[in-house]
Amino acid sequence: MPAVALPLETPEIVINAAGGSVVRRSVLPSGVRVLTERVPGAASASVGFWVPVGSRDERDDARGATHFLEHLLFKGTRTRTAFDIAVAFDEVGGEHNALTAKEHTCYYAKVRDRDLGMAVDVLADMVTSSLLDAGEFEHEREVILEELAMADDDPGDVAGERLSELVHGVEAPLGRPIGGTSASIRAVSRDRVAEHYREHYGASDLVVTVAGAVDHDTVVEQLQEALSRYGWALTAGSPKERRDGALQPSSDGGLTVVRRPLEQVSLMLGTPGLTAGDPRRSTMAVLNAVLGSGMSSRLFQEIREKRGLAYSVYSFASGYADAGVMGMAAACQPHKTLEVAGLMLSELERLAEGVADDELRRAKGQLAGGSALALEESDTRMSRLGRAELTLGAFLDIDATLERIERVTEADVRELAVQLASGPRSISAVGQVPDGLDSLVASARRDTVEAAVPAAR
Repeated sequence: MPAVALPLETPEIVINAAGGSVVRRSVLPSGVRVLTERVPGAASASVGFWVPVGSRDERDDARGATHFLEHLLFKGTRTRTAFDIAVAFDEVGGEHNALTAKEHTCYYAKVRDRDLGMAVDVLADMVTSSLLDAGEFEHEREVILEELAMADDDPGDVAGERLSELVHGVEAPLGRPIGGTSASIRAVSRDRVAEHYREHYGASDLVVTVAGAVDHDTVVEQLQEALSRYGWALTAGSPKERRDGALQPSSDGGLTVVRRPLEQVSLMLGTPGLTAGDPRRSTMAVLNAVLGSGMSSRLFQEIREKRGLAYSVYSFASGYADAGVMGMAAACQPHKTLEVAGLMLSELERLAEGVADDELRRAKGQLAGGSALALEESDTRMSRLGRAELTLGAFLDIDATLERIERVTEADVRELAVQLASGPRSISAVGQVPDGLDSLVASARRDTVEAAVPAAR
């Protein structure tokens, strides 16, 4: 089955997907969008309330406000205290949480089918009617500062943030840390966070996705009744337009070193990747599997198995509406840093020379099996619906996804590898980092004579 487009102006879409599941999508008169996937034999359901606002959407005086809101929406509404919200899920054995990303925020839960109505009601209450209580605001400010401190104690997290700054640009919205900084969290006011809430949480923004044991019409009815009861005026409206997918310019790359007295160096190398909607994303998935996803991958075999230089080594790819990152990560003792970094760069460049038939076959098998196993979880299906609606504007079922992966050729992988290997390189390293990484950045730069190497942080 080809990808099924999800036009914002189409009120109802029904898709008979692989494995007997049925996907339905409704655009309600208020602009709220509801997507469900009924999975045969399921006895539970996962539900997500999505809003298309992330850290990249914050103004300078509100950095960290999106993540701040994620915390505050659990702290009470006009009809429920924070304890009431916690008890509602705990007493039925359910799970509930939230996540903030660079381009969206999601509040989600997983419950038995009999408790789905409760989950929809509680999440609707949270999203529409948070009090943003002044006392709770100051309490959560301290909690978030502790969360940021915890992340700053993790060298892998620090290396990841520095790499994002290098690839996207330090001042670019995508280069900002999702949670803000300790300075921005201390500075942001309750009024500014409340303004951010009013600006981005409305009927035209909201996407609700449910997967598992679900009846679409029942969920729509429960949702509309809850949203109206908790105070949203569901007047006629249209869904918010999706983000512009025009490719944004990336930075020129560079090097950031954070020196700390650690036993290992956390090392990350990155280059601009593909956008989330790029038609070559299946090729990127295959390339990533060959390079550094799994124990038979090139990075794992060359750096860990053959040379014993690192315990943890892998590659990754992230895509956004208008940008992307392809990266590699490892943790090693300081005296091994230059050798590991050199091997990571050489493996990326070696991909541009070609991929063996057995590597291509293994990568496709890994992706096919991993995708099938992941879809046994309703959480995965719920998240896939959210990504389809908010980012891609189209739904692709598992059979079509695997068909696209199977069509990827060695030439496709080689062509993409050439693009990645010739792009601007960024390296971030945290720990007792030896001198010399700057020469690796410079030698990797093929389009300029002199590499741009920002000052060490």
